[in-house]
Amino acid sequence: MTGIHDPSEIYRAIGVRPIINAFGSNTRYGGSRLRSEVMEAMNKAATVMVEIDELNRQAGKIIAEITGAEAGFVSSGASGGLVLQAAACIAGCAPAKMSQLPDTDGLKNEIIIHNSHRFPYDQAYRVAGAKLVGVGDGRQCFPWQLEAAFTEHTAAVAYLLSPFVSRRALPLEQVCEIAHSRGTPVIVDAASMLPPRSNLRKFIGQGADMVVYSGGKAVRGPQGTGVLCGRTELVEAAVANASPQQFLGRSMKVAKEEIIGLITALQIFEQEDEKIETSRYQQISQSIVDALIEVPGLKVKIRHDEYDYLIPSAVMKFTNEWNGPSRNQILEQMANGDPPIFLHSLGDLDELAVEPLNIEGDDLEILIRRLREELLRPS
Repeated sequence: MTGIHDPSEIYRAIGVRPIINAFGSNTRYGGSRLRSEVMEAMNKAATVMVEIDELNRQAGKIIAEITGAEAGFVSSGASGGLVLQAAACIAGCAPAKMSQLPDTDGLKNEIIIHNSHRFPYDQAYRVAGAKLVGVGDGRQCFPWQLEAAFTEHTAAVAYLLSPFVSRRALPLEQVCEIAHSRGTPVIVDAASMLPPRSNLRKFIGQGADMVVYSGGKAVRGPQGTGVLCGRTELVEAAVANASPQQFLGRSMKVAKEEIIGLITALQIFEQEDEKIETSRYQQISQSIVDALIEVPGLKVKIRHDEYDYLIPSAVMKFTNEWNGPSRNQILEQMANGDPPIFLHSLGDLDELAVEPLNIEGDDLEILIRRLREELLRPS
């Protein structure tokens, strides 16, 4: 029963339905739940005036310490960090070049990227005026293909690390070795690669020159923030192109309280016991497996790996013996119910999953009941 103390009323009051997000940290379904400590810190920070450049510098030092990078910056989401990566590599800190963006005529403006790494967010590189040069095909890439792509116009090599993306691209360390031999930086999108917490330092350690992570998602900071870290000269160039400066990144503003929120969340995230966190996700996923294990034609198990399911998740696979509603019918019915429930659907076409990151309180009981209703509904 909802009431005046029900937080969901703030959304219901304007006609917006609260949902159960079993998809994970997807921004479309609300991202993740902001930490209470972060909300408290942001509320305090909102009442005090500071000089933003100084705040950015100090926040950057904390990011650098946590990530093992030389420097850091709080960007406007991971996507905003991608724009700044490209701007830094193309224009550097030169005001004439910075003010020219996104017009990159006469500048080094090519960013090499595996064709198997092409995805909707690589548009962020093009926002800064980059021209993407694809290498390899959708299945694989040979070192000679990457080597042949470098020209006098090459500004950077982009590398995507993300669940459910082809793992047949060249290894990051090899890409860095090839790029660095030509004096070219490697910029990494690792927005969705936390946890494990070891990834905060892993990619910098493998040679990446700039890496960006989401400040929301599993970090559970403000959803509109990102963690940008890397070599000092490149991060300084990103900062020069970013707000509060009046260049390309001015529209990607991050408020002072959001910067404090991100730093607070990142510090907490780094210090949390990952084993305890993983155990909680394992228990939620096991409850779902136990509730669905006897559904005919359905194979249910927990998946947890370093590539696709970074936290333990309950994965439902529809076998050849399945004769119930189709996968897409179940997705649609769950999303159209009350409350709407959104399931993880990025795996194989015959799979659905529950990622437990945002499952709290009564969500699990409702989720299991609704899943059984839809899975056992006659087709």
